[in-house]
Amino acid sequence: MNEVSEYNDKIHIRDLALRCIIGINPEERTEKQDVIINVVLFTDTRIAGQTDSLGDSVDYKTVKKTILALVECSEFLLIERLAEEIAKVCLDNLRVQKVNVTVDKPGALRYTRSVAVEIMRTRKCYGQ
Repeated sequence: MNEVSEYNDKIHIRDLALRCIIGINPEERTEKQDVIINVVLFTDTRIAGQTDSLGDSVDYKTVKKTILALVECSEFLLIERLAEEIAKVCLDNLRVQKVNVTVDKPGALRYTRSVAVEIMRTRKCYGQ
């Protein structure tokens, strides 16, 4: 793979609105709360761009369904942990070389729209 373009191509999954148990306070442990997830999948799209075949690309519908399944049954304390787990499942796709994950928790702090954590992970982070 050409090093210049290895990480230049990106697939964005934007504003995935889900609900899960998240937080450290007792009241946050009983009711699901809103989270907004944004994911950038770094991949090489050149072959898919030439063949027009999903088999040569990242199936972002499958990635979205995997994130949905993970998040909706999760009960993490911290959005940092939720972001980390999302990154791991994204990197399970061998075509994804790097991932940027942002998890927003709307209304987490008074007077703010949301609090967010953004992480960047590569295959090397997980020994893949």
